[in-house]
Amino acid sequence: MLSKTIIDFKPVSPQYGDLFKGRDPLDVARRLEKAGVLGVSVVTEKENFGGSLELLRSLTGAVTLPVLRKDFIKTEEDLYETLDCGAAGVLLICSGTDNIGDLHEKACSIGLKPVVEVHTPEEMKLAESIGAKIIGINNKDITCLEKDDGTVRVTLDLIKAAPKGAYIISESGISCREDAQEALDAGADAVLIGTAFWQGKFFIGHPPIFPTSVQNPGVVPSRHR
Repeated sequence: MLSKTIIDFKPVSPQYGDLFKGRDPLDVARRLEKAGVLGVSVVTEKENFGGSLELLRSLTGAVTLPVLRKDFIKTEEDLYETLDCGAAGVLLICSGTDNIGDLHEKACSIGLKPVVEVHTPEEMKLAESIGAKIIGINNKDITCLEKDDGTVRVTLDLIKAAPKGAYIISESGISCREDAQEALDAGADAVLIGTAFWQGKFFIGHPPIFPTSVQNPGVVPSRHR
């Protein structure tokens, strides 16, 4: 499963607060690389998620893993900025992005891999219409800053309408290994996990990358105790 797992570096969750809790993200990224994860994503939006371009630059310089920038990308300048920071890919969110077709085309032309994010059947159709080859199904609703209770069920429903041959990433709302496996079994090519990892609910490595002292007491990485 690790070879199909992307770990999200999001300093702050609007729903759960501080996720890093003083931990060194560069050290964590290096250990994740050694553990064999597929890649990492970095949230650079500052106001709601506490991210920064500095974090993106630091992480792309610390690991050889592919790094995906996550933000509310609106302009071509944002794309060049992403490339300059060393990212391999960029998230393009269907919701609220009127020029997503143009941004998708531009990203491809300058060597960025665009991941087109969808949350509804209509957005899946939009992703298909612009020729998206990589589609991220967000199990949570970005329009409410992912404060909803979205689950992997969103992936299970939407993946049925995904364009044939598209690479599908199930994002967010994955709280345990069973959720991740369910998404993969449904046809997702990869899973993107953030909060559950930082909260110590999704263990990676032997021994786990996070020592017991920083995990939630008593948490078992499963739906069932």
